[in-house]
Amino acid sequence: MSDDAPEPGPGATPELKGPDLARAALARARAAAREKGLSPGAPKARRRGDLPRSGSGPDGRDPVLFGTMIRRLVAERGWEETTSAAGVLANWDRLVGPEIADHCRPEALIDGELVLVAESSAWATQLRLLTRTMVKRLVEQVGEGVVTSIVVRGPVQADWRKGPRRVQGRGPRDTYG
Repeated sequence: MSDDAPEPGPGATPELKGPDLARAALARARAAAREKGLSPGAPKARRRGDLPRSGSGPDGRDPVLFGTMIRRLVAERGWEETTSAAGVLANWDRLVGPEIADHCRPEALIDGELVLVAESSAWATQLRLLTRTMVKRLVEQVGEGVVTSIVVRGPVQADWRKGPRRVQGRGPRDTYG
């Protein structure tokens, strides 16, 4: 006998080397994928049919306008009341007009109560007379329930009770000489 390797018997596959071995491995992988119903090279989600294919109509993966997305986010999180209140404070001059906005500013809007600070005591009195009209106008422009009442405050005056030379009690009562 010779030193050669034994010849394969019937039904046995010859030993593969190099490129033939790689081709055989690829063929086995393709056959296994076909048995599972998968096509090699396709994205995983589409192979299994997890996501519907996009057609000519709109679907959830289409781009959305920024304003539409923000409105959807505000609605999902329940921020409608907060954004309405912020809109009143941010757009004050447009909502009440430049005549009123020049002489007062909104300070806070909490639970439907709008706090205004007037530039003078005369304007504070004038604004107190206009509160019903302003509430109606704001309800028309921003919606029901955002502003239910208006509190008008006059200008803030200097507070002489605080400072580095404050004396406890009655004090010397000789402040101005």
